[in-house]
Amino acid sequence: MDYKIGRVLISKKEIHNKVKELGEAIRRDHEGETVICVCILKGAFIFCSDLVREIGADVDVRVDFMRISSYGMSDKSSGEVNIVNDVSSDVKGKHVIIVEDIYETGLSLEFAKKHLEDLGAKSVDICVIFDKPNRHEHEVYVKYKGLDIPDDFVIGYGLDYASKFRDLKELHIAEPVTK
Repeated sequence: MDYKIGRVLISKKEIHNKVKELGEAIRRDHEGETVICVCILKGAFIFCSDLVREIGADVDVRVDFMRISSYGMSDKSSGEVNIVNDVSSDVKGKHVIIVEDIYETGLSLEFAKKHLEDLGAKSVDICVIFDKPNRHEHEVYVKYKGLDIPDDFVIGYGLDYASKFRDLKELHIAEPVTK
């Protein structure tokens, strides 16, 4: 099945306002501290970029990247999580915030959190911009939670289908292409 851009679910302005709110919350909680924001690639790179600029200078923000996969070229999770690229920073004894695009089943978030804790992080919190509460299979505490969305297949603001549509400034419903 192939997909096309459907209606706007969340506007650019709504996303911007929520990212600003999340950045302010992280700044309040970590003022004067060093924090490593671990961006989960590829979907969260736009969100992470916007978020770290909103956190501000009162927090020493470092950025690292981790690429994990449970989807491949599908619109459904395979149920298995694999590390494609691990963090390059030494997170031992550090405050870490996982920056992820979407909380669906929770499998990837649970996996990443445990992995970073196993590497010795002092604390591991989670920040997501979109949440599909009806899809949760693994309950994971998300300290910095963005916007709830329905259980639709979505694209834009970093989220893709087969590497397409990440560049959209809004979050859209992905519509199946009918022939």
